[in-house]
Amino acid sequence: MDTEKGYPRGFRADSLRPETGRRSFRSDSMQLDEAHELPQGVIAQENSTYLVLFKNIDSGNLEATKDFLDRNPEALTASLTSNGDRPIHKAVLSGHIKIVEEIIRQIHNPEQVLEIKNDNGYTALAYAATGGIVRIAECLVDKCPGSVSVRNAKEHIPIVVASLYGHKDLVRYLYNHTPLSDLDPCDESDEHKGKNGAMLVTNCIVDGLYGIALDLIQRYPKLAYTRDTDNDTAIIALAQTPCAFPSGIHIEKINNPHEVMNHHHHRYRISENYQWIQEKLLKHLKFLFPHIRLVYKLKLGHAQAKEILECICQEIPNFDATQQKDAGLNQALFKAVENGIVEYIEEVMKHYPDIVWFKDSYGLNLFFYAVSQRQEKIFSLIYKMGAKKNILATAWDKLHNNMLHHAAYRPPASRLNLIPGAALQMQREIQWFKEVERLVQPKHRKMINLKQKKTPQALFKDQHKDLVDQGEKWMKETATSCTVVAALITTMMFSSAFTVPASYDSKPTLFMIFIISDAISLFTSCMSLLMFLGILKSRYREEDFLRSLPTKLIVGLASLFLSMVTMMVSFVVTLMTLVTFKGGKRWISAQFMLLAVIPVGMFGVLQFPVLFEIFRSTYFPRVFDKPRQSRRMFKLRSRE
Repeated sequence: MDTEKGYPRGFRADSLRPETGRRSFRSDSMQLDEAHELPQGVIAQENSTYLVLFKNIDSGNLEATKDFLDRNPEALTASLTSNGDRPIHKAVLSGHIKIVEEIIRQIHNPEQVLEIKNDNGYTALAYAATGGIVRIAECLVDKCPGSVSVRNAKEHIPIVVASLYGHKDLVRYLYNHTPLSDLDPCDESDEHKGKNGAMLVTNCIVDGLYGIALDLIQRYPKLAYTRDTDNDTAIIALAQTPCAFPSGIHIEKINNPHEVMNHHHHRYRISENYQWIQEKLLKHLKFLFPHIRLVYKLKLGHAQAKEILECICQEIPNFDATQQKDAGLNQALFKAVENGIVEYIEEVMKHYPDIVWFKDSYGLNLFFYAVSQRQEKIFSLIYKMGAKKNILATAWDKLHNNMLHHAAYRPPASRLNLIPGAALQMQREIQWFKEVERLVQPKHRKMINLKQKKTPQALFKDQHKDLVDQGEKWMKETATSCTVVAALITTMMFSSAFTVPASYDSKPTLFMIFIISDAISLFTSCMSLLMFLGILKSRYREEDFLRSLPTKLIVGLASLFLSMVTMMVSFVVTLMTLVTFKGGKRWISAQFMLLAVIPVGMFGVLQFPVLFEIFRSTYFPRVFDKPRQSRRMFKLRSRE
């Protein structure tokens, strides 16, 4: 694949299972397959006369460049390098805006000069598109508007080149000056126009320029499924951009779009609300909320991405089987599942319900793939399928793996690592297995696959052996450290009950507070100690991670925290009575109370997030969004 697209070399848009690791759509190094075509600054031997001009432009010496061109006007069209670069090419590549302006000022026939390509097929504007400096592009376009339509050796016009390199501001500028006919996929006389339009759409989707992509697709619906020069389509690109559909953020559809108009009436959408926020809210709150503009632009992008998806979905019902394959619909759907874009699947399903029967090369339908990728939001859509749910859940792939087998396989590391701690990861895996087990036919729970020759339960144990060991290690380390603390508190509270200071004789109220807090601390620390000992002595079976071990850990941590709080209460009360008994001031007692809050607060800050996460994942997991009727049905089935 052409890496000029901006994808890293390890990534293939047509791959159903990309390489592991974090994927980036835009390469930081920006290395091109055509890098050898870019000029190396080598002066052409036959044009060594212009070596001085070459050096002056390269170093940014404006006065020397101007003086040389005044004395040698023919140098404007002379070839300075071995690959045919003219002075304007060299100035644009060097990025010296003043020199570019001076050379353009001296050009009297702009079409003859600015549309000249070097030996590698690049015009000055094509080089400006790779550099991304908007001011240079403005100078070139103002002098020669026709240069926006001149293609390079790969048949890309400047705006497409700019989008390949991710220069968003330059893409916006060039979009307002590029004739729409250069991006028209319906022009059968020139297929490269459609390729340029498709390439611009896919690049804009990847780079977050959803407004331009939306405008083009609304003008030319065919661009939604036209293959670009990298064999991608807008359908595929959108499925590979999960940031366009953030979970839990719902943006209303833009009903009154209007904004920038250029010489040929380009429009791309910026809502009235966005203008209102810019003009009103940001005017008064920009110092208090410096990131509000960024947040709203992000939300606006989500709304525009949703509209792009709607435009695409309106075309899908008109596809036949061949058109679906050519557009990459099947590939895009499984990419959307892999990336967890539930909005994508819901929208396509709304317009074309038959996608639920689509299968990949392994024979997996969308819900099977959602199980293997642990995408619970997409898997939860199966509960809305009615009677189709039973058929979808009881199929199997080419290796006779049913849905429960896929729940038994180890999930991708990228999904598993979203859950903190090996114990909670194991708990989530059991929750997945139990949920799918309720859904499949009873016969499938004992079904043996072809590759491993195992039932789902045996496969689950084999695949999660390492995770069980890691969870056991984490549980034992946590229980061991907390056992030491609980044992120390128990010892101190037991001994302090028999060493009551004489200062309590005249203060019965404080004495009762001391006795109650000491007793509570002793009892809760003993309870905590027993819970942690129970964890250390557990058998650590897979099902123990579902409820038994997390419950013991919750009770142990909660009782340990309570014992520590009551221990500090009894200690502070004792100090207060001793201080007042010896004639001390009350403000000294107040300091003791403030100091006692510090360790309690530190324990809460360090341990409560863990405690809350374990409690939530054990008793309120809400992993699957099931209708209430289905939940009651599954409860009745489990009782039977």
